[in-house]
Amino acid sequence: MTSAFWHPFSDMAKVGPNPFIIEKSDDVYLWDKDGKRYLDATASLWYMNVGHGRSEIVEAIYDQARKLPVYSTFGDFSNEPAETLAHMLSERSPEPGSKIFFVGGGGEAVETAAKLARRYFSAIGKPEKTYIIHRHHSYHGTNGLGTSLAGIPANTAGFGPMVRETEEIPTHDAEALEAAVVRLGADNVAGFIVEPVIGAGGVYPPMPGYMEAVAQICKRHDILLIVDAVICGFGRIGTFFSPERFGIKPDLITFAKGVTSGYLPLGGVVVSPKVAAPFWENPGTVFRHGPTYAGHPTCCAAGVANIKILEREGLIERGAQLEGDLLASLKSAEPFSIVSEIRGGVGLLGAVELSSEYLEKHPQGVGLLQNEMRSRGVFVRTLSTAVAFSPPLTIEREHLDEISSALADSLSALESKA
Repeated sequence: MTSAFWHPFSDMAKVGPNPFIIEKSDDVYLWDKDGKRYLDATASLWYMNVGHGRSEIVEAIYDQARKLPVYSTFGDFSNEPAETLAHMLSERSPEPGSKIFFVGGGGEAVETAAKLARRYFSAIGKPEKTYIIHRHHSYHGTNGLGTSLAGIPANTAGFGPMVRETEEIPTHDAEALEAAVVRLGADNVAGFIVEPVIGAGGVYPPMPGYMEAVAQICKRHDILLIVDAVICGFGRIGTFFSPERFGIKPDLITFAKGVTSGYLPLGGVVVSPKVAAPFWENPGTVFRHGPTYAGHPTCCAAGVANIKILEREGLIERGAQLEGDLLASLKSAEPFSIVSEIRGGVGLLGAVELSSEYLEKHPQGVGLLQNEMRSRGVFVRTLSTAVAFSPPLTIEREHLDEISSALADSLSALESKA
C-alpha cells in the first residue's frame, strides 16, 4: 500500500514508497519494525530532552485527559495545567514578572513574538517600527513571518514575496546589526531575532561576546531583543531558557520542543514585563492573536511533568556539563579529508561539515553519511552540507563513544568510495 502521509521537508518521490517505520523507544534508543536498535543522536528533532519512555509524563497526560482533555482559553477561560505551567515558566525566566503566551509549537511561537514586537510599538505610539532583523543561516520555523526571517535560502525559494519588512545580516557580526539599524533607521526597527546557537542552519555556536554585544545594541536603539530558544531551551545549552548562559535579559523568548520533550506539541513566548505592560495595564489594548489550542490543558500537563523531571534529575545542567564530551566524540571525524569542519562546544549541539570538494562530486553526500550511520545503529540529522548531533540530555559518555565510533566508521566508508 502506498503511503498517504506527506512528510515535512522531504522528497516524497523517494520517501513515499518506502517509509522507515519506528516502533518503540526507551531513553536514548529506538527500535524499528524489524527489532533493530538505534541510538537517537538527535533527540528526535532537537526536542527529546528527558529521553524516551518517561512514564511520569505519559501518566500526567492520561490523568489530565480523563479530567479535562481540552477547552478554549480565549477570554477569561483557563485551566489548572496552563496556570501552573505559566507560573513555573515565569518564575524561571530571566525577568521576574514575565508573562507567558502559549501556542502549539516553535513556528507559532516565532510568529507570535514577531507580531507582538510590532504590535507593542504600535500600542506605545510608534507604529512605524515594523522591521525585524535576522541572521544568515537562521531558522525560525515555517509560518509566514518565520519563513520571511529564514536565513536558509532553500527555505524561502519558490514561495514568492513574503513579509517585506525584514533584513538579513551576517551570522557572527554584531557590528552588522548596528549597521543595519543605522541603514534602516532605528525608528523603523521593531526587533532583532537570534538563536543562541543556530540550529537547523548548521549548528553555529555564537562567537565569544556576540550575544552580549547584540543585546546592548538593541537596548541602545530601543529595539526588542527576541531570543529564539526553541532548540536551545530547557537544558540544551546548560540553562533553563538559554539567555541566562550569556547574562542577558531579552524582551521576548520563544520556546517549544524541550518544554514537553516532545511528548505533546506545545510552544510559547516569554514576554518581559515591559512588553506585557501596555496589554495588561490598559483596558482596550488587546493583542488580537492566538491559536485555537493555546494553553491546551493536556499539553500543559505534559510540560509540568517534564520540567519536574528536568530539575529533579539535574538535566538542565547536563547540556553544559557534557558539551566538551560531545565535541570530543565528534573529533573522530578530524582525520578524514572529506570533512571540512567540526562545530560544537556550546551545549549538547554539534555538527560535522562535509567539504565542498566532496559535495561537488557527491551532491547527496550528507544523505549518504546519514545512511552509513543509520546502518551502524545511530540516527543523525541531515542539514544542507553537514550532519547534526543533539542527543537527549540523559545521554552518558558510553553513548557518546558509540556515536564517535559510528561516525569514524561511516566517514571511512564514504572516503574509500570518494
